[in-house]
Amino acid sequence: MPIYEYECTECGRIDEVVQKMSDKPLTQCRHCSGGLRKLISHSAFHLKGGGWYADNYGNKPGTGSKSPKPATSAPASGSDSKSDS
Repeated sequence: MPIYEYECTECGRIDEVVQKMSDKPLTQCRHCSGGLRKLISHSAFHLKGGGWYADNYGNKPGTGSKSPKPATSAPASGSDSKSDS
């Protein structure tokens, strides 16, 4: 359920209220019985879990994408080769 903020026009107090979207707006301050006005404020949210952004959506090669690394091989040394004379 969303959290709404109301400011009292009498005492200036700001209250946060958890309401359904279908509930009617509050009209009376519970502290001084003054009138209330609904405030518009920034909402905050946090995306959790996997998703298109967390799973490398849009990454291109060379920009930090999670591509498989090439296999590395040990350098060849010339001391192991034998020649028959």
